[in-house]
Amino acid sequence: MTILSRTAAWAALLALAARGLAAEEPASQYSPLAQIRPDNVARLELAWTYRTGEPLVALAGGGRPPAFEATPVYAFGLLYIGTPYGKVVALEPETGKERWAFDAKVPRDANFGDFANRGVSVWVDAKKDSGPCRERVFFASIDARLVALDARTGAACSDFGRQGVVDLKTGLRRGPEYVGEYEQTSPPAVIDDLVVVGSAIADNHRADSVTGEVRAFDARSGALRWTFDPLPDNPEAGGANAWSRIVADPERHLVFVPTGSPSPDYYGGLRKGDNRFANSVVALRAGTGAVAWHFQTVHHDLWDYDVATPPALFTTARDGRERAGVAVGSKTGHLFLLDRETGAPLFPVEERPVPASDVPGETAALTQPFPTLPPALVPQRLTADEAWGASEADQKWCREQIQPLRSEGIFTPPSLRGTLVVPGNVGGLHWGGVAFAREQGLLIAPTNRLVALARLVPQAEVAGYRKEHPDRETTRQRGAPYAMSRIFLRAPSGLPCNPPPFGTLSAVDVRTGMIRWEVPLGQLPFPGARPEWGSINLGGPLATGGGLVFIGASVDPAIRAFDAATGALLWKGTLPASARSVPMSFEGPSGKQYVVIAAGGHDPVFGPLDNAVVAFRLP
Repeated sequence: MTILSRTAAWAALLALAARGLAAEEPASQYSPLAQIRPDNVARLELAWTYRTGEPLVALAGGGRPPAFEATPVYAFGLLYIGTPYGKVVALEPETGKERWAFDAKVPRDANFGDFANRGVSVWVDAKKDSGPCRERVFFASIDARLVALDARTGAACSDFGRQGVVDLKTGLRRGPEYVGEYEQTSPPAVIDDLVVVGSAIADNHRADSVTGEVRAFDARSGALRWTFDPLPDNPEAGGANAWSRIVADPERHLVFVPTGSPSPDYYGGLRKGDNRFANSVVALRAGTGAVAWHFQTVHHDLWDYDVATPPALFTTARDGRERAGVAVGSKTGHLFLLDRETGAPLFPVEERPVPASDVPGETAALTQPFPTLPPALVPQRLTADEAWGASEADQKWCREQIQPLRSEGIFTPPSLRGTLVVPGNVGGLHWGGVAFAREQGLLIAPTNRLVALARLVPQAEVAGYRKEHPDRETTRQRGAPYAMSRIFLRAPSGLPCNPPPFGTLSAVDVRTGMIRWEVPLGQLPFPGARPEWGSINLGGPLATGGGLVFIGASVDPAIRAFDAATGALLWKGTLPASARSVPMSFEGPSGKQYVVIAAGGHDPVFGPLDNAVVAFRLP
């Protein structure tokens, strides 16, 4: 199949994007295990494969096929996974044999915008010496139910909520209008005997979208303990929800909440001001939900620049003492390094002037925050003269498309004539997260390098515009004067108009803020695609005490191991499908270290979909 015939593949994959984890230290995507090292990782071999057996097609209500993105959790001698269809499975860790399975029976006639599940969480009731549900698995299903299960048997914990279930669609300031508008895709955070959940909310649907409250429930009873509203100053808006993974710091009794953009994403004339808790990391007191501090990465977002990346906890030596930090990544490509207790930047952050909006009714922020260090991990400007193409015809086409657009670099507001958004809404850092390679003092971050065309369309012109541009995603933004239209800018060949690499893996030194190394990540499965181009990627890295970084994420069916210190590729393992997930590592009862990853595929056009969990170990 030629590159030309793959054009639709990019559209399908990129539409999935932008919306996780269990190793021994999930808040850092780090495992201290060191049995697998740079000198023996090439000997890794397949240990076992398990498949959930669930359908690999879209539901009867339409939408996307299921996205098997779970990171397994190893606890109580078992390996736990969650699935998009609402299944929780416990596996024997060294054989992959199913021990038990629970089915939440997700509706099969719905249309879920992000039909995914990224895993489960576990908890031990310290007030019980033994008995049912002393050890619990918490699972948030795609249809917004929080379920508590006995970790040993899979039975629902009858003392939690109503027979083991809390309906998360109830109790919101403004609830959903239909099934699929309000979802759960990420595992809950568990801290201080509380279960903390955010939500995934349909983008660009309506101005008064579902509200994005973060809520904490009693881990024993399921009773609501507190609620945090991310838009206290903009009650008419919705969203600003935490759909990515909320991270807990039990030592400091804090939860770090990554929030997204308020509704609607691309027009802010109805939500004046900075929208202060949106597009932020918000540190909440675990016991009360009170704000300890917050840091906003984008003011008055107009580009769908969610904080998609789960906050990553790290430590570093500064000013002669150890500092606890939190790394906050953004779709902008910025990585902010903050003090974990105060939110103060560890490196200076500057408010820099950015382009103004020329859309009637819109008032864009005058400035945006830029970290002086680390430098941006992706390019943030593209001119027509810099357009790329795999051929002269591609390059000419890209230049002609870019020339009439507003293109003044990052934070150029959407416009009526069309704006080049650099990076696009799946560019920069994404939900796969950042791993902290503790021994090397490096934050390991996967990024995408893609640009998008965004345009605001007056409501009266939407029908005609859709006929003229059937290839673009155009949504009404009901209640706003303009609809939103966007598309990733790709040449007729299907390849992006921005120069490669299209996906990278970068290492940032937490002591200096400098990029230590950067390599292309993955291989596009197109004839003629070059390794140095890298691949669009969705999924994240795991760093280990053995000096390795494991990652799938790319669209080719592989998991790779890189040297954490240098970025050298040391091993590539074959998977039955690509892995849109994050790997984890555990030491089994036999004393062997395993590396496990969910391989579900990215999109059928790129290769097969699957629902496999694959484990590797040394011989």
